[in-house]
Amino acid sequence: MNGFSDGRIKTSQLRALVAVATHNRFSSAALELGISQSAVSHAIATLEEALGVVLLIRGRHGATLTPIGESITQDAQRVLTLLAGMREKANQERGLQSGQVRLAAMRSMATHLLPEVIAQFRQQFPTIKVTIEEYAYYAELEKALRQGQADIGLTSLPLSSEFEVWELFRDEFVALLPPDTPLDGVTLSWDQLVRYPMIMNPVAHPHRHTQIVQDHLAQFGYTLKVDYEVKEDSTILNMVKQGLGAAVMARLAAEPIPEEIQVRNLPIPVERIVAAAVLADALLPQSVFVFLDMLKAIWQEAQLFGQENAKI
Repeated sequence: MNGFSDGRIKTSQLRALVAVATHNRFSSAALELGISQSAVSHAIATLEEALGVVLLIRGRHGATLTPIGESITQDAQRVLTLLAGMREKANQERGLQSGQVRLAAMRSMATHLLPEVIAQFRQQFPTIKVTIEEYAYYAELEKALRQGQADIGLTSLPLSSEFEVWELFRDEFVALLPPDTPLDGVTLSWDQLVRYPMIMNPVAHPHRHTQIVQDHLAQFGYTLKVDYEVKEDSTILNMVKQGLGAAVMARLAAEPIPEEIQVRNLPIPVERIVAAAVLADALLPQSVFVFLDMLKAIWQEAQLFGQENAKI
C-alpha cells in the first residue's frame, strides 16, 4: 500500500467501514446501506489504499477489525456525526426541513436507478417527502413535467429545448433470443437476427425503443419483421422465454433477464441516453436541486466504479 492520501477519502467509504464494523459482514453492511456487496468491498479496499493500512481481516466467518481498524472506525464514526451536524445546520439555513420532491420515471429507470438515491436522500433529509410516478411512455412523462405534475423526470434523450437535461449514462440495446438458440460463442449477425419472429413494443404508441431499433437496422439495409406487438416489457421477456420469438430491448428495460434467455450484443451497437430532466422555466424548490445533485453524484460514482472494475 502507498502512503496516506486524505484527498482520496470519501464519506461513502467511512459509512461502509462503520457498517461493516457494526455487522462484521459485508453482506449485512450492503443491506443497511442499500448498495451491492461488491460496492462495499470496493469502498473498503479503496479506503485501505488511501490510508495505507489494513482495516479489516476477511475470513470465512465474516470481517474482523484490525487494531488500527478499530481506532480508525471510531474516528470515522466521529467524522460522520460531525458531518451530519453540519448538514443539519446547513439544511435549516437553506430551508430544507420540509417540502417534497416529485419524481416521474420510466418504469425500468424507477426500478433500477431511484431506490439507492432515494435511500441516501431520505437519510440526509428525512422530513422531505419523495414521491414517484411511473410511466410506460416517454410522451406521458414529458407531459407530466410540462403540466407541473412532476419536478424531475428520468427519461431518455433527445428532448426539446423546453427541458433542461443532465445525461446520467448510456444504456445499450441487446438482442434477446429464445433458450434453444444454437448460437453459444457465436457473434450475432444482422442476417441471423432478422430471421426471427420479433416481439416488440408497438411503433404506433409513443414508445421510442422500437423506432430506435428499426431506424438503426435501416442504416444497414435491414428491417425487423414484427410478429407480436406487446406493450409490457415483462410480457415480451416471457414470450421470448417460451420460444415465441426474439426481441431487441434496452438492457435496463429488460432487467432482470431470465437466465433461460440468451443475450447477444447487436452487430453494430446502438444505445439510448438516460437523463434527468426538469422544465427549463419552472420555479422549483431547493430540495429538487439537492436531489438532482445527489442523483448525478451517485451515478457518476457508479460509472467510475464500473470503469475501474472493467480494468481489473
